[in-house]
Amino acid sequence: MPAARLLRRSLITGGPALLAARSAYADGYDPTVPGPQSAAADHVYDLAVPDPARNRTIPLRIAHSARRQRMPVILFSHGLGGNRHGPAYLERRWRARGYVTVFLQHPGSDDAVWRDAAPAERRAALRAAATPAQLLHRMQDVVAVLDALARWQAAGEHRPLGDRMDLARIGMSGHSFGALTTQGVAGQQVPAALPGRWPDPRLKAALILSPSAPARLPAAEAFGQVAIPWMLMTGTHDDSPIGPPPNRLGVFPALPPGRKYELVLDQAEHSAFADTALPGENLPRNPNHHRAILALSTAFWDSTLQANSHAQTWLDGPGPATVLAPQDRWQRK
Repeated sequence: MPAARLLRRSLITGGPALLAARSAYADGYDPTVPGPQSAAADHVYDLAVPDPARNRTIPLRIAHSARRQRMPVILFSHGLGGNRHGPAYLERRWRARGYVTVFLQHPGSDDAVWRDAAPAERRAALRAAATPAQLLHRMQDVVAVLDALARWQAAGEHRPLGDRMDLARIGMSGHSFGALTTQGVAGQQVPAALPGRWPDPRLKAALILSPSAPARLPAAEAFGQVAIPWMLMTGTHDDSPIGPPPNRLGVFPALPPGRKYELVLDQAEHSAFADTALPGENLPRNPNHHRAILALSTAFWDSTLQANSHAQTWLDGPGPATVLAPQDRWQRK
């Protein structure tokens, strides 16, 4: 029986998991609540990180709420052909819940790749940008941004940003090509020939939207040494917009146990994790997909970056079943 159904049965029949969930809710923890509605007072920065060694500049959209305290930081890496402005629904929720959001834009695999191309040529332009060299650039972008955040904080630049970032509590997320980027910097085995220090030890947790197992390396070898918490999210129709279907479900079985999670949304296509549907997708968008993504990602960040025991109780008990549809699949280890 799928884990989500077992959790629903526990809601009906009772037991330790139900008592744990009731305890979490009784203590006021609810990851479905958007957070304080203070967008008008929030701080938003459009900044850029120069990387002269690579003749490269990385645009950023950074935001945080008006709270006068240091908050955990979440980096986000967009998918192929995206930019630093999305997915906006994730950025708004995480910011409102008390996180500094840092959304990267990766030159060479961002929306500049396709915007000036004729419609019939856009798919080919995107495919040409999905290369190992661009993936390495993206991973190095993450390192450059982490270095820049530390410099800005030490120098007191871009205030009040530096006073709001807790750089001891950093999470990383990404969708599609951004998922591969996140996997590479957060614990997937990286070829020794690639320059850099992988995984980056500054990352404490990873949320991976539309993950992929490598085709030329056994999954157990690629993911067997992941040491930090990972949450994977995909869908039953989560194909690749530019190529053959990737192995989305091959990652979770290869991860070592210890705060590892997987959500498979029923009837969810690749764009279920984005703001809008992609050309060529045919299934109707399900509003509950975003509700589930927001609730589970919030609980994951709260438990891993804020050490919130109530969030951990919600996540490991029947809490997820309260936001999932009957055919969604949820598992942890």
